[in-house]
Formats: sequence, structure tokens, C-alpha cells
Amino acid sequence: MNKLPPDRGETPTEAVLSGAPMLDALGIEERLAVMNREDAGIAAAVGVAIPAIAAFVRAVSARSADGGRLIYAGAGTSGRLGVLDASECPPTFMTEQHEVVGVIAGGDRALRTSSEGLEDDPAGAEAEFERLGVDANDAVLAITAGGTTPYALGAIEHAHQRGAYTGLLTCGAVPAPCSADQVVRVVCGGEVVTGSTRMKAGTATKMILNMISTAVMIERGKVYKNLMVDVRASNDKLRDRAARVVSQLTGLGRTDAFALLERAGGEVKPAVVMHARGVSREEADGLLARAGGRLHNVLAESSL
Repeated sequence: MNKLPPDRGETPTEAVLSGAPMLDALGIEERLAVMNREDAGIAAAVGVAIPAIAAFVRAVSARSADGGRLIYAGAGTSGRLGVLDASECPPTFMTEQHEVVGVIAGGDRALRTSSEGLEDDPAGAEAEFERLGVDANDAVLAITAGGTTPYALGAIEHAHQRGAYTGLLTCGAVPAPCSADQVVRVVCGGEVVTGSTRMKAGTATKMILNMISTAVMIERGKVYKNLMVDVRASNDKLRDRAARVVSQLTGLGRTDAFALLERAGGEVKPAVVMHARGVSREEADGLLARAGGRLHNVLAESSL
């Protein structure tokens, strides 16, 4: 007889939803209404965790300022959400591919093909951490909806051994003992389909990863006011967005904004500085470099 798996029946994400309706007996609109009702409480649950999220963001930002990376590690849905958030940082904030990294059990193949069996290996992330050269400059966030995934919990241990700062993001139980430097726990309650953590837990995870990466990038000066200023206009959508941002910050018309962007190599921050200070692209780059890339350190509010 094969060894029985651990009993995870007491894990919060495995709980049967209180007052759970018989979904299969409901009409489609009624089922969707149940899902929507349960989703409505997720933002409030995430709000309770803001102090813990902020603590993790501060630790990541300190390391990022010294060239450190933010690394997500998870399996299944949790791993896919980490890879997704990492992949969205370069087009949104003009980061390099290595600055925010998503590591998933089973590698890139697991993004499209289920490889959930690999989540049971606590040493699964070790080889990838070795390849990446994870060290004390880095921050590693292990993501596990239920708080029990051996791959994610093992990733914390391997990251610790390499000197990295570690976080644990979970909607379930916090393992005892827990060696993560910072725990972010969100209590979402049972899933509409019991145990299907791609639903409420997955939504909460996506919200928190959005918050972490965006807050870190704001700390790095990649947002001015609430505008996406550290963006390179590399396709039509981004060219249009960049031109609108330049217009808003300089008062230029659309045609002139595009012309200015062209002279600035398609980058918003140098374009705005070139206009505001009457300088060349090279001079604008120098001003931004001395200001740590922060546009508000270059421009006086009264000049805009």
C-alpha cells in the first residue's frame, strides 16, 4: 500500500464554505452570483494584511536599491501567478528581465501543462536558486495558497541558506515552526468549489503580488504622481500611453509629444526632463541619474 499523504483537512483553504449552496442544483446566474458574493470580501481580507505586506515591500526595496532581486517561488497556480507578475514588470516599469523573477515547480513547461506532482519536492527550487545565484542581496517570496506546499516551504529554507531575505505568502495555515523573515497571511475562507485555490486564494494572491511589485517600483521612482513614467514606447499601445503622459506633464499637444518622445528614444522620463529643463537627451539622462531616477527630484512641482 502506498504511503498515505498528509491530512490537510484542517487547512483553511480546504474548508467547506459556510452555508455552501448546492452549486450543481443552481442556475448559471445563481452560481455566478455566489462566486461574486464570495469574491466581494477578498479586498477586505487583503487589507488586514497590509502591515505585513508593507514590511516585505520595505525589505525588498532596500535590497533592490543595491541591485538585489525580487524572486517569487511557488507551484501550480501560486507559481504561475508569481511568473505572471514577474513577466509584467519589464513592459510596465522598464525593468530588466532579471530584476523580478518567477520560479515555478516544473519550470516554464508548468505554465501550460499541469505538473502539480512536483510541488511535493521540498528540494525542487534548489537547482534554480543555484543557477540564479541567489544571495544576501535578494528577497525571495514563497507562495503557497494552503501554506503546506513542500516546494514553496523548501524554497524558504534554501533561500535562507543562501543568505536571502525570505517571505511567505499564504491564504492557509502558517507552518510551525516558520523560518520566513516575513509572513503575509490572508484569511479568505473556504472556496466556492472546496479546495479550488485558483479562485478566492488565487485572486487574493494576484492582488498582493500586484501590490508588492508596484509599491517596490514606486519606491524606485518608476511612477511619478500616479503616472507610468518609466516606460519605453515599444508598441502602438505604449506609444499612445507614453505620448499622453508626456502631454499631461508638459502641456504639449499630441503631435509635439510624439516628436519629443522620438528625440528621447521613446522614453517618457527623459522626454519630460528635456522639455522642462531645455536640455539634450544626454543631459536629461545625467540629471535623472544624479536624482536616482526619480522624476520628482529633478522637477519642481511648480514647473509643471
